[in-house]
This record gives sequence, structure tokens and C-alpha cells, in this order.
Amino acid sequence: MPIRQIRQAHYKQAQGKQKITPFLWFDKEAEDAAKFYTSVFKNGKITHVTPGPNGIAMWVSFELEGQIFYALNGGPQYKFTEAISLFVDCEDQSEVDELWNKLISDGGAESQCGWLKDKYGLSWQIIPKALSQLLSDPDPEKSGRVMQAMLKMKKIIVADLQKAHDGQ
Repeated sequence: MPIRQIRQAHYKQAQGKQKITPFLWFDKEAEDAAKFYTSVFKNGKITHVTPGPNGIAMWVSFELEGQIFYALNGGPQYKFTEAISLFVDCEDQSEVDELWNKLISDGGAESQCGWLKDKYGLSWQIIPKALSQLLSDPDPEKSGRVMQAMLKMKKIIVADLQKAHDGQ
């Protein structure tokens, strides 16, 4: 199915929901990636799969927490880089831990300051709300200590940020 027809078929899905939709290019793992991502997030679902040649999906649309994504099996020409990442605003440490562990499973990799790469090479920022709250403290010494603590972390640990904030 040509891209134009695919866009038309999926236009109704996105209509009224969001103006900008992330479009993820995979070699041939689009459907597997969509299944993985929808298993990681509590509010995730695959909304459409367009079959391609040889029984491999050509196009997959899915939702994560109400955000629509498109995934395309376009071949090996392009790979993900850290130049773009998906930022997840986590309520608390429990949510950070759950998402972090799921996203690095089966070949993902930790990076610095709350960043990671999943097994498909897509970069994510798994960030607790507490980080921005502590960094925005009007006392520059407190916010500076939080920043220095965060720069040493891979996964963000709220308790350690709080200790740094409090000068412990």
C-alpha cells in the first residue's frame, strides 16, 4: 500500500487528537517494537497493522498514554540516534523503576542523567517530576547540588536527589 493511502487510512485515527505524530523508522521490526512499547506502558495499544510483502508489517500505528505513534518498516538505511528521544514524565520513583527496567530489558542500555536506549536503539528520558521541582528551587546552592547529583546518575533516584537538595 503506498504511503499516501496509508496516511489517508490513518488520518481519521489521529484527527482531533494531535497535530504532530512521531514517525519511527525501523528496518523490519516495526510490529515487534510496537508490541514491545505497548507492553511497557499501562495505557498502550496497537491500533492498526498494514501488511507488507512476505507477511511482515509495513506500517503499524499504536498509542502510548494517549499519544499516537507510527512505525514503518523502511529498511536498514536509517538508525535511531540520541539526537532525538522520547521524554516520559514519571509521577514517582516506582514509575521510573518500572519503565526503566522494562525499556532496558533484552538488550537496552543505560546512559546518563535518566537517558537510556531500548533494544531497538530508540532513546528515552525517564524523568521523575521531582527532578524539575528540586532543580527549580530558588536557592541556587540547593538546586546546584541537585544538578551535580543528577549528572552522576544513570537512572534518576529521587531519594538521592532529595539528599543532595537537603545538603546530606
